[in-house]
Amino acid sequence: MQINLSTRQLRAFVALAEQRSFTRAAAECHLSQPAFSALIAAVEQEVGARLFVRTTRSVDLTQEGAVFEASARQLLADFEASLANVRDYAQKRRGRVSIAVLPSLAAGWLPGILARFHAEYPGIELNVSDVLSEPCIDLVKTGAVDFALAATQGQSAELKTEAFCSDLFHLVCRRGHPLLLAPRLRLKDLSAYPFVHMARHSSVRQYLEAALHPLKMNTLMEVEQLATVMGMLRAGLGISAVPALTLFHFRDRALDTRPLNAPGLKRDLFLIRRADRQLSTPARALYESVMAATPGDQA
Repeated sequence: MQINLSTRQLRAFVALAEQRSFTRAAAECHLSQPAFSALIAAVEQEVGARLFVRTTRSVDLTQEGAVFEASARQLLADFEASLANVRDYAQKRRGRVSIAVLPSLAAGWLPGILARFHAEYPGIELNVSDVLSEPCIDLVKTGAVDFALAATQGQSAELKTEAFCSDLFHLVCRRGHPLLLAPRLRLKDLSAYPFVHMARHSSVRQYLEAALHPLKMNTLMEVEQLATVMGMLRAGLGISAVPALTLFHFRDRALDTRPLNAPGLKRDLFLIRRADRQLSTPARALYESVMAATPGDQA
């Protein structure tokens, strides 16, 4: 049998169980006594049992009423707890946000954003997947993350893609390198020196090769991590070109940088999320924090 009881009816029942007086219980519930009596009668009818024994002097719980009291109190407690959780979630006191971000952004630009966000919303749990562009997009598609920052547009109707910022490239080499002294630095000048490339599946490599085509670099080696590029350059093994948002990796007294102002030599970054889903309240708050801190064109 399906029972339909409102929280208003449950509260009326608990009030009467506590007060043992229709007059006092009705006053506690801000109801007239006839209206309160009708509520109790509706509860008993819905439960299918008498819950109170009424005399001229007192109101007592029946055996069935005593059994139902424990359940009624638990139902009200569960409801209040659920309501409090929803309120906390809506007011950004609780919740969880998952994002996917390129490793270079996750290590350099993002921590400051998350630090400010966590200080404002300490109850929101943060999950960051620092992966390359394609995995970023896959995590959005599967719903594993709320949104992603990637260097590739999501070419799918199920995804919503927004331009985030453009990241300009810089030459990185040892201090005193001849390229740093050139009055006008041209891309073809870089091809004369050993070049340390990122792996072909990285957005840095893909954007760089697209801008350089058909020019070929004098590739010395390919590596997976920007920190490895930095170590190789510091050892004097060659030169490289990296986006501005990755330059924090190259803060070393042995190294120097110079902007590469060549047409088309920039990395475009995008914010990607599901087109068919609304962001949760906590995710929307982080999304707005991220968009408010857009780096702009990095020179």
